[in-house]
Amino acid sequence: MSILGFGLGLRSQHYDYVLENLPPVDWFELITENYLAPGGRPRVILHKIREHYPVVLHGLSFNIGSNEPPDLHYLQQLKSLIREVQPEWVSDHICWTGLHGRTSHDLLPIAYNQQTLNEVVAKVSQIQDVLQQPVVLENPSIYLQFKSADMSEPDFINALCERSGCRLLLDVNNVYVSCFNLAQDAYAQISSLKSDIVQQFHLAGHTHNGNHIIDTHDQPVSDPVWDLYRHACRHFGATATLLERDDHIPPMPELIAELELARRLQQQTLTANTHAATFPDKPEPRL
Repeated sequence: MSILGFGLGLRSQHYDYVLENLPPVDWFELITENYLAPGGRPRVILHKIREHYPVVLHGLSFNIGSNEPPDLHYLQQLKSLIREVQPEWVSDHICWTGLHGRTSHDLLPIAYNQQTLNEVVAKVSQIQDVLQQPVVLENPSIYLQFKSADMSEPDFINALCERSGCRLLLDVNNVYVSCFNLAQDAYAQISSLKSDIVQQFHLAGHTHNGNHIIDTHDQPVSDPVWDLYRHACRHFGATATLLERDDHIPPMPELIAELELARRLQQQTLTANTHAATFPDKPEPRL
């Protein structure tokens, strides 16, 4: 798995712009479920995009937080798509999305405890066996805490990655949203994650309602999330970064300008880290 640089979540509003202009974006992330059906315009677009850019598939259907077995039909469709377009990696979410064949159409949080960890590790391992490759999983936005939770999110994710061999898609905005809602320290959450488990960052906007935050992906990245992103770059180093926008989607040049800010911030942070390591502060002389 490689460090791709700085990418955008591809949305249908920008299909024509991307193919006509080939904008200066390092890679695109595509919602897996939009491209599973053989034939049709989305699949044609995917192949055209793939001719010019690396792509990553980001799905919503692993449903790893439920105690039901993996959806083998979905996984076989995904495996076929992987063979066809050769994405850099495949990602999904640390959540559950439905039960008994019914889909919630939402990314629902799980209880961080040992029983859930054992079940999720087993399910992720099954999914990776079918796909014959490691997967990358995203931390969710959380709005409440389960009474049965007895592990922190970082401890749960560290153990999940170690035991299953999966990697983490660290959504920096989700960390900020969750920690605000649960009155936790977002910087400590990121610092508690093992520095070698992150494959990719997500950046997105949210809606601040005063006493709680909703992860809406319909705004530019907020200043507190940019600050937290700098902290993540210091902790994890050079990491592929993806900017998401799912509603109130602006023209592509506006998204590219925001993505370039992410590029500058990561480069500045890494340069500062290198300088600090090369020229550490000298101790005060003793009298």
